[in-house]
Amino acid sequence: MRLFAAVLPPPGRQDELGHAVDRLHRLPGADGLRWTSRPGWHLTLAFMGEVDEELLPELRVRLARAAHRTPPFPLRIHGGGHFGRRALWAGVAGDLDELRLLAERADAAARRAGVPMEEHRRYQAHLTLARARRDEVDLRPFLAELGTFEGTRWEVGELVLVRSNLPVSGVRGEQPRYERVDGWPLAGSAGRPG
Repeated sequence: MRLFAAVLPPPGRQDELGHAVDRLHRLPGADGLRWTSRPGWHLTLAFMGEVDEELLPELRVRLARAAHRTPPFPLRIHGGGHFGRRALWAGVAGDLDELRLLAERADAAARRAGVPMEEHRRYQAHLTLARARRDEVDLRPFLAELGTFEGTRWEVGELVLVRSNLPVSGVRGEQPRYERVDGWPLAGSAGRPG
């Protein structure tokens, strides 16, 4: 199964972002972008790719440990950016050090469970909103609109394991479906007064 560890923004925060994305849909060039579906919005912490079923029990134990060692922390969706000329994303603000640490712990948990992970890269927190169908799409108007977006703060309290079900129908525009496999509460107390 194709898996990743993630932080899921709560529904109210997704609704806030959804209103901003509705405005993006009205901008020139929006039809040249393939928009992600709102139910699937997430912040990927560690992408694992195809994981053998037999590794799942150990992966669950190790992700639970990672969550247990991490305290809840504040985040908010904030601004936006892009990867090259192909991907448009919303950014985040808040305790990014704790978010990066959770991403590193999720990555390490997968490696220790025997999941063959890609080469480790510096974590870039983002929530993918759209991918360009072609390079000619000018992302600047979308970035300008996203630049003013300030979401409401929320407390991240859970590490979630998600299964990605890729489209199989061949229908243009079909989105991957994301299915929650498991989740663990963040329970650490590092940096917190005792």
